[in-house]
Amino acid sequence: MIGKRKKEEKRSTDSPDIEEIGQETGEEQENQENAPSGSKNGNDSETASAQGFNEQITELNDKYLRLYSEFDNYRKRTLKEKIELNKYASADIITKLLPVLDDFERAIRAFDVTTDVGKSLKEGVILIFNKFFSILNQQGLEQMRTAGESFDTDFHEAITNIPAATPAQKGKIVDEVEKGYLLNGKVIRYAKVVVGS
Repeated sequence: MIGKRKKEEKRSTDSPDIEEIGQETGEEQENQENAPSGSKNGNDSETASAQGFNEQITELNDKYLRLYSEFDNYRKRTLKEKIELNKYASADIITKLLPVLDDFERAIRAFDVTTDVGKSLKEGVILIFNKFFSILNQQGLEQMRTAGESFDTDFHEAITNIPAATPAQKGKIVDEVEKGYLLNGKVIRYAKVVVGS
C-alpha cells in the first residue's frame, strides 16, 4: 500500500491540476489574439529586411560583374600586348640587317656595270641575296613600293625636290635614294626619296 500511495503522489505532482491547464489555455488564446497585430509588425520588418538584402545582393552582383568585366578587359589587353611584342620583337635586329641588304643590292648593281667579273660570282651573290631576303620576308619584312607613287609622309622621307619633267610627276616620287621597309605592316625604315615639284 505504501508503494501505491507513493505512486499516486508522484502522479499528482507530475500531472498538472485542471485549473492550471485552464489558465494556460487562456493565456495561449490571449497570445494568439495579440499575435496577429504583432505578426504584422514582424512581417513589415521582415519585408523591409528582405528588401534590404535584395538590394545588397543586387549591388554586390553589379560590383562583381563590373570587376569581372574589368579583369576580362585587362586579360585581353595584356594578351594583345604580348602578341604585339612578339610580332615586333625582331624589329631591332632586322633594322640592323637592312644596311647589309642594301650592300647586297649595290653589289648586284655593280656586277651589271663591270664586265670583268665572272658570271658565276654574280649568280652566287644574287642567290645569297635572295635567300637572305626570303628569310627576312618570312619574319614579316617587306619593301615599300616607291617608284611613281604619290609622296606620303607616313612612308616616305623627302631628301630633295627637283623640278618635274611633266605635270603628272608633280608630287610624285621621281627617284629612290634608300629603300623603305615595313615589318608586319609597320614602318621600320622610311624610304628616302626625291620628289618632283
